[in-house]
Amino acid sequence: MMSIIIIASCLFGLSVVARQPDHISILMPAPFADSTVELVKSFNQQNKGRIHLNVIRGPLETEAISDLAISSLLLGDTPFDGLLMDVTWVPKYARAGWLESLDSYFNNDEVRALASGASEGNHYQGSLLRWPLTADIGLLYWRTDLMDHPPQTPQELENISQKLQSNGRVPYGYVWQGRQYEGLSCVFLEIIDGFGGEWFSPESGEIGLDKPAGLAAAQWLDGLIQRGISPRAVTNFSESEALQSFKSGQAAFMRNWPYAWAELQKNDSQVRDKIAITTMVAQTGHQPAATLGSWGLSLLKGSAHPESTVEAFKFLTSEESQRYLYSQYGYTPTQKAIFNDQALLKKHPSLQAIGEALVYARSRPETPLYAQVSDVLQRKLSGTLTDMTSPTAGMQQAEQSTTQVLEAAGAAP
Repeated sequence: MMSIIIIASCLFGLSVVARQPDHISILMPAPFADSTVELVKSFNQQNKGRIHLNVIRGPLETEAISDLAISSLLLGDTPFDGLLMDVTWVPKYARAGWLESLDSYFNNDEVRALASGASEGNHYQGSLLRWPLTADIGLLYWRTDLMDHPPQTPQELENISQKLQSNGRVPYGYVWQGRQYEGLSCVFLEIIDGFGGEWFSPESGEIGLDKPAGLAAAQWLDGLIQRGISPRAVTNFSESEALQSFKSGQAAFMRNWPYAWAELQKNDSQVRDKIAITTMVAQTGHQPAATLGSWGLSLLKGSAHPESTVEAFKFLTSEESQRYLYSQYGYTPTQKAIFNDQALLKKHPSLQAIGEALVYARSRPETPLYAQVSDVLQRKLSGTLTDMTSPTAGMQQAEQSTTQVLEAAGAAP
């Protein structure tokens, strides 16, 4: 009789163990962790007893998130199954061997369902290593109460700005991200591309900072400040400062990300219902560029439950979840179908312009050395914008320093 009880107890214990759900965790920057709270609750309810998702709320700053993730990965026993990654991190993490391929989890139909631009920056050396949650891009906001159509070229932007300023319509023409941080690199990428150049090509190893287009881009940005089209304070502007200036009616144009649209429609906005969006200006004969600023989900090496983690990825990036994140938080969708949703377009007319701008999405240089290369550009360009160096000297120094970074890492051609 005792042996029967023991056997039954063991079997009961095994059944309890078998019913334990897979506990998975994804590290996200604070804003994304906050905006996905309801989605996580819904996922856990639908998968009760099978999978339990825990989103770890990380720091607000992009690089602080990366530092936290890397610290755990270097220890060799990271507590995270997944990581919400900035598009620029993929080459660095891939080169370090920290990411699992997602090729076996997402088929060709799923990849083809991504909107134009959203598929950029997810692969490295032919392997799918990140699945996009958002597809943010740099946009040009313009005042519909001050003009009938937006500028197409840098010169048009200058002319319209100066006319409006001389007529006393606005104190400034154009506000953007001029502080020494990653936002400045994003701004520069759009301008150098719009002038027909390229910042840095990892494939060829060519650096374009001290080339005609690179010099022209630096000179144009500097000229905006020198001629008073942009305030001198723009050299301390990040996204939030540019947004507040534009929101209060201080400027005719603003460079920012899609999230700004919802902020500009709030009751305290001086430009509510007076704005539209388009792509950044470009020189005649060249296409505009929109810096890709997307975030995506990656599977980390060593995850105990890779299949369950990817299942969570698919839920968080599903069409239904994307509609929720866009409607509630302004996060740019990644699925083609959403940009063709007539009901959503009627409620959010800016979505059409965002979809059109995605065609011009441009990734920053896809290299494991991106952080170092970007830091060089930020420092040298900031020196130019704050009158420490001339545009020519600044870009010469930036190209020389970038070459040194590449040579030191053995990445120079």
